[in-house]
Amino acid sequence: MNLYIWRHNKTYHSHSMIDEPCVLNEFYLDALAVVAAPDQETALAMLEARGEGWRVEDLRKLEPTVLSLDKGGVVFTQIRGSFDHL
Repeated sequence: MNLYIWRHNKTYHSHSMIDEPCVLNEFYLDALAVVAAPDQETALAMLEARGEGWRVEDLRKLEPTVLSLDKGGVVFTQIRGSFDHL
């Protein structure tokens, strides 16, 4: 079993990036999907089955982070709006 993590940020998306994937049918700036599944195709099918607008064809264009659930590790960290203050 693996953990598949897709993240796509469109904060600075412009017309010059017209061929960039769009992973969700709704407007978004930052999209994150984390799925536990035996393989990537199953993970994508599970996302699609939720009916939340995930665009599987575009997710396939992105390389997910894949973590094995057989051993421990850092799954996710996030820092937003950080700036050096020291």
